[in-house]
Amino acid sequence: MAMLRLRITGTEDDARAISDLLQGIEGIEHVEETDDLMPHMDDDDSSSAGLSDDIGPGTHELEVEVGNASTAQKVREAVQVLALELDVFVEYETDEG
Repeated sequence: MAMLRLRITGTEDDARAISDLLQGIEGIEHVEETDDLMPHMDDDDSSSAGLSDDIGPGTHELEVEVGNASTAQKVREAVQVLALELDVFVEYETDEG
């Protein structure tokens, strides 16, 4: 099985739409949102300390466990189509395992 990690630059609604799409693809073993599991390590002395981090699109990370390379390709193709429709940016990291 392979694990795809997706980083989505967009709103929570955009990330939810992509997650919902993934849930409907046959061969997907598991989909999990993994961002915000680590505490944010803001430096109190930073020039951006205390500034809002909700300006602009957010980033959301999903882990997608797929059964085989064919399913991984289906995921990439389906997400690409939806990302273009939603006008969001998606990056992939693959862990072949």
